[in-house]
Amino acid sequence: MPNNVLQGALFILLGEALLAIMGAIIKHLSAELPTEVIVFYRNLFGLIMLIPIVLHHGPQVLKTQKIHLHLLRATVGLSAMYGFFYVLANMPLAEAFLVKLTSPLFMPILAALWLGEVIKGRTFWAIGIGFLGVIFILRPGTETFAPIALIGVGAAVLASAAKVTIRKMGSTEPSVRIVFYFGVISSFLSAIPLMWSWQWPAIHHWPWIALMGLMGTLGQLALTRAYRIANPGQIGPYVYSSVVYGATLGWVIWGESLLLSTIIGSALIIVAGIWNLKPARKQAINN
Repeated sequence: MPNNVLQGALFILLGEALLAIMGAIIKHLSAELPTEVIVFYRNLFGLIMLIPIVLHHGPQVLKTQKIHLHLLRATVGLSAMYGFFYVLANMPLAEAFLVKLTSPLFMPILAALWLGEVIKGRTFWAIGIGFLGVIFILRPGTETFAPIALIGVGAAVLASAAKVTIRKMGSTEPSVRIVFYFGVISSFLSAIPLMWSWQWPAIHHWPWIALMGLMGTLGQLALTRAYRIANPGQIGPYVYSSVVYGATLGWVIWGESLLLSTIIGSALIIVAGIWNLKPARKQAINN
């Protein structure tokens, strides 16, 4: 499997920026629409936005012999989506993004158990520093700890499993195919809860829903490419860039602010990401 860590990190940064915008839109829509409806339209409109890209590549891009992995990825990814969207609707935007930060901490472990990929010493340090940062952010045992954040952590574990699944099939499945099957399967599965929680969006909701689908699809394409071309354990910490994006959007739009402990935790996590990239950059220079 290819392992271009620097390029993978850049795609992570781009993908997280697009998904941060999508997250802000979700929070905006959650004030008036149920989570189940938002999840369904995020998948449906994301799939619609992807159709021109599929047509550009031709129908042959959809041929696959790994439909079981696509189904697994869609199932765990959709479950993670429900959890994360619920957290977005019920927590400040910055904090909702911050609980998502636990995801990369599980990826090296899952990649080692499933794919047999080796966790190098520097990555162990990055994981340790990252977990310390998450403790600062979640503040367990204090009055400011929000139990709902545990739903976000659970969603992060599922999201990690989805990303490692992408790595598993990345040698044969292009990004467009992976994202397309996720859109198809997730749209079908997310339509089921609508039987008991349906609500028609109002006219003013539709532009936001369309933009949500576009940002989500482009962000997903960027992240999918990242995990296809690089080791999840090495590039995983770069999803922590969502801290900067989420905190900035939360402050600008909703006037949210971060606690000192959150700032310290975020700094530790960013240090972990930079620390984890160094060996790959030196190796690239030597080559």
